[in-house]
Amino acid sequence: MGPLVVNGIISENTNLLLAFIIGIGFGFVLESSGFSSSRKLAGVFYGYDMVVLKVFFTAAITAMLGMLFLSLFGWLDLDLVYVNPTYLSSAIIGGVVMGAGFIIGGFCPGTSFAGASIGKIDAMVFIGGLFIGVIIFSEGYPLWDNLYMAAFKGSPKLSESLGLSDGLAALGIILAAIGMFYVAEWAEKKFPREEY
Repeated sequence: MGPLVVNGIISENTNLLLAFIIGIGFGFVLESSGFSSSRKLAGVFYGYDMVVLKVFFTAAITAMLGMLFLSLFGWLDLDLVYVNPTYLSSAIIGGVVMGAGFIIGGFCPGTSFAGASIGKIDAMVFIGGLFIGVIIFSEGYPLWDNLYMAAFKGSPKLSESLGLSDGLAALGIILAAIGMFYVAEWAEKKFPREEY
């Protein structure tokens, strides 16, 4: 039963090797899908290209359903799956900062490395900015430690927060995704990108 490392089915080193292989595959898929272009991610914010939103929402739903079914069959213990602790203030501020970076740079961390791997200079500059941001954050951490640790909410699951079963919460997320797909289609028609 998973998780594999926690239950001693695979070693930590094997886990890292698998993560490395999956990461290479993920990068390959990003590049093959055209996600190494800054126009793809920027298109989400301007409404003319919602492919990134659709793909990542679909991936999240697939992972959610996979984990839910694996737990129903007794192959995965969801109580052993790590859930990041929630610090509400820093999550909101971090989301704003990351969103601004996405709009300004046209990349997210994953797509920037995919772009850099094929020689895109704007992606390399974005990665440079990413490392500068990491250094500033880590070196200046004592300045914003209190903000970073504020509004701690534990490690809640959405289903627990809403008082729903995991299955019902999953159904709600799927319905929300279907609605989001319709809105995305509407946005692409409403804000078409002008070709020059």
